[in-house]
Amino acid sequence: MSVIENKEQDLQGISTQLLEPAKRATSPYLQIGTESSIIIRWTTDTPVQGKVWYGKDPDQLCLTQEETIITCNHIVKLNELTPDTKYYYAIGTQAEIQTCGTENYFFVTAPSAQAVEIRPLRILVLGDAGRGNEIAAQVRDGYLKFTGSRHTDLWLMLGDNAYDIGTYEEYQRGIFQMYPQLLRTSVLWTAIGNHDGGCANSVLQTGPYYELFSLPSNGEAGGVPSGTAAYYSFDYGNIHFICLDSYGSEREPEGEMLTWLKRDLALANHDWKIAFWHHPPYTKGSHDSDFEIELIEMREHVLPILEEAGVDIVLGGHSHSYERSYLINGHYGTSDSFTTQMKKDSGSGREDELGSYQKPHSGSHTGTVYIVAGTSALADVVSPHPAMYTSLSIPGSLVLDVQSKKLDVTFIDTQGEVQDYFTLRKC
Repeated sequence: MSVIENKEQDLQGISTQLLEPAKRATSPYLQIGTESSIIIRWTTDTPVQGKVWYGKDPDQLCLTQEETIITCNHIVKLNELTPDTKYYYAIGTQAEIQTCGTENYFFVTAPSAQAVEIRPLRILVLGDAGRGNEIAAQVRDGYLKFTGSRHTDLWLMLGDNAYDIGTYEEYQRGIFQMYPQLLRTSVLWTAIGNHDGGCANSVLQTGPYYELFSLPSNGEAGGVPSGTAAYYSFDYGNIHFICLDSYGSEREPEGEMLTWLKRDLALANHDWKIAFWHHPPYTKGSHDSDFEIELIEMREHVLPILEEAGVDIVLGGHSHSYERSYLINGHYGTSDSFTTQMKKDSGSGREDELGSYQKPHSGSHTGTVYIVAGTSALADVVSPHPAMYTSLSIPGSLVLDVQSKKLDVTFIDTQGEVQDYFTLRKC
């Protein structure tokens, strides 16, 4: 049976009541942020015509953008923005401002890729975070303690963003009530997981996941248009991001997703290439990459394409563990087929130990670091996979700090303490 048939069959029998929007308003959240535009979304309990006020001074929101329809689901795009600039905003209706544009409501546009020097960038990564539980709150607070006053430029969610089956109410609990501060100030980019897919269909682009999130299917944030929100790419400064759908889209080498992936990577010439999706190619945590079909096919079919294009980091969730590989290349089989020759660097990648992982600025099969970061709401027992430098059963979040040709990766626990770290450098 095909992936499409499986997903259509999975949706049969789901109560249509689950697919109706929750009757609860959301605070504003930011989507598809580029150097010149951004989307501000929110929902209201009753239909209204939405309006956004914005400007570079929180006390002088002189610019406005209105919706042309009356709705509960508000999507307002702001255009002609200045790159790498902080804007403040407020939302409401034609009649009044409902959420005030104080200093707590702002966004920062992406820096231009053509800038002579791009400022340091910070990216938060959460995997399997959508339980809306105490652990998720602790992980959130640990990150906020760690980052302090430093702005989060963007954040990635690696799937299973809403447990158990991805209903509107579960997204309320798992995302909108859990991360209001991040949602209103930092652009969120999401990947779909198997739990999100309980009420969503990637082929038909239906269900809460596809209705709640705006994703760049038309290449409006850089990269080659994918024609679908299930998988997409975008640029931010000197980084090219690729998000794949490991659950609901075809994973065959000649299928639409991987055909698009090859075209997209062929045109990507940024300093850094980072890919993310839900099912990790290597794991020995709550899931085992030797036996599950999604993990096997992503490893066998996707990794050769990414490594040929010189992708630097691959992020996944699904397993409720933190696992981080060496700088490796060329392992597409089961764990018992991994050899030391597949390690491009057998060290820790830590600059205060044996030194950072070094990669040439361009070239094929120069090494990739694979990370499982599925502990943002639950941590299960994990065993060592031979490709992994370290494996931890600790709730936490992942932080990527990028400055020019240096990329620092840090795993943060619920207390805001560093539990793993390494550095990649381009030479």
